[in-house]
Amino acid sequence: MTRQYVLDLREVDETWTESVGGKGAHLGGLSRIEGIRVPDGFCVTTEAFRRVVDEEPSLGEQLDELSRVDPDDGEAIRTLSARIRRTVEEIPVPGDIAAAITGALTRFGERSAYAVRSSATAEDLPTASFAGQQDTYLNVVGPEAVLRHVSRCWASLFTERAVVYRRRNGIDHRTVHMAVVVQRMVFPQASGILFTADPVTGDRKAATVDAGFGLGEALVSGLVNPDVFTVRDGQVVARTIATKDRAVHPLPAGGTRDTAVDARQRDQPALTDEQAVRLVGIGRRIEAHFGTPQDIEWCLVDDDVLIVQSRPITTLFPVPVRDSDDEENRVYVSVGHGQMMTDAMKPLGHSMWQLTAMVPMHEAGGRLFVDVTGRLAQPATRDGLLDALGKGDPLVRDALETVLNRGGFVPTLPAPASAAPSPAPDTRAAPAAPPAPIPTDPAVVTGLIERSRASVAALEREIRTKSGPALFDFLLEAFEEHKRVLGDPLSMQAIMAGMDATWWLNEKLLEWLGEKNAADTLTLSAPDNITSEMGLALLDVADAVRPWPAVVDFLWEARHAESAGFWDDLAKVEGGTEARAAIETYLDRYGMRCVGEIDITRPRWSEHPTALVPAILDNVRNFGPGAAERRFEEGRRKAREKEQEVLTRLRALPDGERKAEETRRMIERVRTFIGYREYPKYGIVCRYFAYKRALLAEAERLVRAGVLARREDAFYLTFQEFREAARTNRVDEGLLRQRKEAFLSYRALTPPRVLTSDGEALSGAYRRDDVPEGALTGLPVSAGTVEGRARVVLDLADADLEAGDILVTPFTDPSWSPLFVGIAGLVAEVGGLMTHGAVIAREYGLPAVVGVAGATRLIRDGQRVRLHGTDGYVEILD
Repeated sequence: MTRQYVLDLREVDETWTESVGGKGAHLGGLSRIEGIRVPDGFCVTTEAFRRVVDEEPSLGEQLDELSRVDPDDGEAIRTLSARIRRTVEEIPVPGDIAAAITGALTRFGERSAYAVRSSATAEDLPTASFAGQQDTYLNVVGPEAVLRHVSRCWASLFTERAVVYRRRNGIDHRTVHMAVVVQRMVFPQASGILFTADPVTGDRKAATVDAGFGLGEALVSGLVNPDVFTVRDGQVVARTIATKDRAVHPLPAGGTRDTAVDARQRDQPALTDEQAVRLVGIGRRIEAHFGTPQDIEWCLVDDDVLIVQSRPITTLFPVPVRDSDDEENRVYVSVGHGQMMTDAMKPLGHSMWQLTAMVPMHEAGGRLFVDVTGRLAQPATRDGLLDALGKGDPLVRDALETVLNRGGFVPTLPAPASAAPSPAPDTRAAPAAPPAPIPTDPAVVTGLIERSRASVAALEREIRTKSGPALFDFLLEAFEEHKRVLGDPLSMQAIMAGMDATWWLNEKLLEWLGEKNAADTLTLSAPDNITSEMGLALLDVADAVRPWPAVVDFLWEARHAESAGFWDDLAKVEGGTEARAAIETYLDRYGMRCVGEIDITRPRWSEHPTALVPAILDNVRNFGPGAAERRFEEGRRKAREKEQEVLTRLRALPDGERKAEETRRMIERVRTFIGYREYPKYGIVCRYFAYKRALLAEAERLVRAGVLARREDAFYLTFQEFREAARTNRVDEGLLRQRKEAFLSYRALTPPRVLTSDGEALSGAYRRDDVPEGALTGLPVSAGTVEGRARVVLDLADADLEAGDILVTPFTDPSWSPLFVGIAGLVAEVGGLMTHGAVIAREYGLPAVVGVAGATRLIRDGQRVRLHGTDGYVEILD
């Protein structure tokens, strides 16, 4: 078979990535779009690169060494990547490859000037752009210079930044190959970059054009600030004209240099408004061709636009897919921010949550969103929605008000005749009207918990007998029972009773006594809080482990190990039988939980028990025997003392007896119901574990039948697709590959609190002027001030905490609660007044501030910080 070392750009399109790399494939695709001009040129194919690399044995050894380097060892990566680049550059270009390249140059003009540009197979992809990771050389003149720069492009596959970028995106160095694009050089009057969507806000209807004089290298390298034009609906709606002191121009003999711009021209726009609008029109055609917003490099030559590169904008958060005939504006609120789990979910995870949710949800970027447009559009429901969301997370309210204040995006609609006030779009349930009050009776909570347990037990009995298509039919029926339990009006009444009492106490005691967040202390050690009980129960596990040094040593070695063989190995050490019994008892009650538990595909503690080992070891080190009971009793004592103090102070006020009696009733009410706030989530997770075990058994059957390669592949199918696979014994392998690639890209995205149908991502802002300069602002959710060492923990399994530490983390769903017993305070990037982390922080008496944007990036691990849980900010002390 004849090897093709050179292909004309017009011979390829975007399907040729494996042969000509991402850039070459995109340029070939661009050249086929009617009305789009691309400079003539050709590609040196990946076949040429592979041959050169294969003929140098030492490269294989160096790549093996590179794959073993710690990704955080910058010096080792720098040294080894430089050695690999030298090796590649010193390999002579084989004669037949050189002949193919020089032959192509002859066709286009041997002494013409060329741009020689890298084009890797993992470049300009929808999930990873690799922008700027490999090299480009401009104004290369003569065959010898072109060949030399082709070798340099091959070597640039191993620049330090490219190596690090691949590691961060999970791309194997050996799977990436390098093609080289050689194009006729363009000498423009102006050039720049066009984004067909706003790269900062995500707005798909706003395009931005960056423009400067001369070659685009001046903008790309940061040599000058560009002129910036914002274009919407065919009009320039904003422009910023920069002073452009420098420009990059070609040299006659090859190469480029930056030169001073004539003083009379520096403050002149590089483009007219008409040219900017025309550019955006060209960009829209390119975007339509590739099906995704584009980052486009352009040149203007004698008022003629040439396109020299186009790649996907990979940093945009996706927009929920809608019916093609739905052109109305939409506003979506994040589900993950309310559920304390903003990580990307796999398809089975988000589709199961959609099927069991009480309100319709829309997927985008592996996250779920609720459409609140209708409630925002109706005055009768708008204020109630904003108020409810604002109590939970002020940033969500601010983001929604930002959209509303623009006017026109959300229309004002009359309320339907049957409309009733509607609460916030809770991620689990949204009753049509506020629940009626219920008596302050602990038996209400006891009865609800027993009903939930009975429902889960019935599910576990019945699901054991189901398999194949019958399992999926059964699950669809089970989902209806799931929603019936969640929507139980009495359950909603109990939840709202606890929340309303909390708000009443905080508002009235601030008004009457000037005391902020008084309910935080009054709710310490409230009964029936399954999540706080879970954290205390792990202290009891530590009590069973602490007397056995051999068990402690074993757990220390196992803290980052896989769970395979854990139980058998534990039983072999002295005290292992006793420790195993304590851990298994804990898992019998809480083993269905895990970090990110709303995603059914996440490994549960019962499946991965070593995930608990760091928390157990922290408890062994930081506490003595009997700590669980002591802490609970101490919380109850503080709550009783606070109640007596508050009532005594109230009685001394005018009309004090009435105020004290109302407050006493509300304290009784909040302590009766606030703990139950956590139980419905526990019930959900119990049901999810039953669903998961049955679905994994079905996935195992498909593995045995040769339908799936591994059972976890089923996680990349939606529930409906999994059901179809069980029926037909067929799965689309291409779909699985696509889903896995998409999931990797979604993990790198940060979901917004609010998203519009135009793609604009809004995260809200705190509009406060009472925070010290330099402090990080957040939402106060648990009162108190504490100073200590910040421990930035991104993964529960990596926790290594000591008494007095302040936990800094992206979010805390209930699975993080075992860590709360040993820390002094909590800082989280996501959260609200009634989310799980806030509720448990108050339960344990921990000062806490949540909704602190960028906390895990702005606070360094080990820094000393002062956390103001009453006023909602964090000071970095060193």
